Amino acid sequence: MNAATLTARRPAVAGVFYPLDAKELRTAVETYLQQAPATEQAGCPKVLIAPHAGYIYSGATAGHAYALLKPWAAQIKRVVLLGPCHRVAVHGLALPDYRQIDAFYTPLGAVILDKAALAQLSKLPQVVCSDQAHAQEHALEVHLPFLQSVLQEFVLIPLAVGDADAQQVAQVLAQVWGGPETLIVISTDLSHYHPYQQAQAIDRATLQELLNLQALHSGEQACGMRPLNGLTLLAQQRGMKIALLQAVNSGDTAGDKQRVVGYAALALYEAPQTQAGAQHIGALLLQIARHALQRHFEPQLAALELSVNQALMRQLQMPAATFVTLSQNGQLRGCIGSLEAYRPLLEDLQENALSAALRDPRFPPLQAQELAVTRIEISVLSPASPIYFKSEAEALAQLRPQIDGVILQSGSRRSTFLPQVWEQLPDVSDFMAHLKHKAGLPPHSWPADLRLWRYQVQKYKEGAHEPA
Repeated sequence: MNAATLTARRPAVAGVFYPLDAKELRTAVETYLQQAPATEQAGCPKVLIAPHAGYIYSGATAGHAYALLKPWAAQIKRVVLLGPCHRVAVHGLALPDYRQIDAFYTPLGAVILDKAALAQLSKLPQVVCSDQAHAQEHALEVHLPFLQSVLQEFVLIPLAVGDADAQQVAQVLAQVWGGPETLIVISTDLSHYHPYQQAQAIDRATLQELLNLQALHSGEQACGMRPLNGLTLLAQQRGMKIALLQAVNSGDTAGDKQRVVGYAALALYEAPQTQAGAQHIGALLLQIARHALQRHFEPQLAALELSVNQALMRQLQMPAATFVTLSQNGQLRGCIGSLEAYRPLLEDLQENALSAALRDPRFPPLQAQELAVTRIEISVLSPASPIYFKSEAEALAQLRPQIDGVILQSGSRRSTFLPQVWEQLPDVSDFMAHLKHKAGLPPHSWPADLRLWRYQVQKYKEGAHEPA
C-alpha cells in the first residue's frame, strides 16, 4: 500500500501527550525502553497492560511493558489494541470505519489497519464502526509510538471499548486471538485524583485482583475496567499467567501528591498445554462429534450429558471454528468446517460433524452401517491472519509447511487447505497450485486481487493416544 495514497486517522494528542517532533519522540521512547530493567521472561508475552497518560507521567511505566517485546519483534505481525472511551459514548466496542480509513498515523509514520480482521469483527452484534469514537481518543494513540519503535512491521486492530460487558469483550478477543504473530494490548490507567497514600492503597487492591485474574467491580479502580474484565475472563479460561512489571502513580513521576493517577504495567503469558490436558480436551471433543453422528442415526438416543469442570464448559461455550474430517481405511469420506468463529465451539463441532457426514458434495451421505468403520478427526482453528505480499514469490516464501492452514480468495472464489494437506503436498508451489485449482482458478495464475490468510490448528483424531 502506497503511503502517499493512505487515508489515515491523524494524531490527536501529538505535542500534548507526547512529542510532536519525530526525532524527539523516537528519542523519548527509546529512553523509556532502555530504562526498563532486564527481566527473566516466560517466553513472549501474549498480552500487555500499559497506561495511557502523557509520557512525562506514565511513559517509563509503559516502557517496562514494551521492552519485553524486543526479543520477539520479528515474530509479532499484528497488534490488537483496546482502550476505554474518554470522549464519545459508545454502545459496545467501536472500530474505526475501516472502509474509509487505511491507517492510524503518528509522527513516526503510518500504522496499517488489518481491514480483513476488522471486517470480520464488524459482524459481531456488540461491535460498531465509529470514527468519532477514535478521532480524539488518546487511550489508543499514545501506545502507537512504542509499538512502532519496538516492532519491525505490524498491522493494527484498534477498538475503543464503551459499555460492553466482560463476555462481549472476551468474544471479540477470542476472535482475533491468533497465534504467536498476534499481540494484545489493553490500555488503562488505575485510580484517579486521590491523595498519594490513598491512591496507593486503592491501586494495590486493584492490582491484586488483576493478579488473581478477578473481575474489577468499578471504573473507579481503572478506566479500562471493561476491556480488563473481558481479558481476565478469557485469561482464566485459557489458564494464563500474569506478572506485574511496575506500579507507580503521577506523584512518583511528574505530578504533586495531592491528586494522583495510578499507572501499572503487566504482562500475561499463554500457559503451555500439558499433554494430559490436550488429551482430555481432545477426547471430549471427539466424544461430542461421534455422539452427534450416532444420534442422527438413532434419534431415540439420549442427549449427551457432559461431566466437565466449569473452565471446560466455558471453553465449549466460546466461539470457535472447527473442521471435521471423516475417513475410512485411511481414505477421505467427508470434510466440512468453519473458517470463522461465529458460534460456540460445542455447536460448531456438532454441526460440522453432521455436515461432513451428510453434506459433503464429493460423497454420498454417510449410512448408519458405515459409522462403525468411520474415524473422526477434529481441527480447531486459530483466527486467520492476513499474509501481506507484493508478488507470488514473496507470498510463497512466507508459508510454513506442516504449520499453516491457508485461505485463498480472488473475487468470489475462495478455498482453504488445512495444515494436514502439507502431508500430501509438501512443496509450497504445488500446495498453492492445488489451492488455486480448488478455488476454480487456473493453477499457474496469480490474479491481481488474490488475497491470502493463514491459520493454525489443534488436531484430535480417534484411535490416537495424543493430539494429532
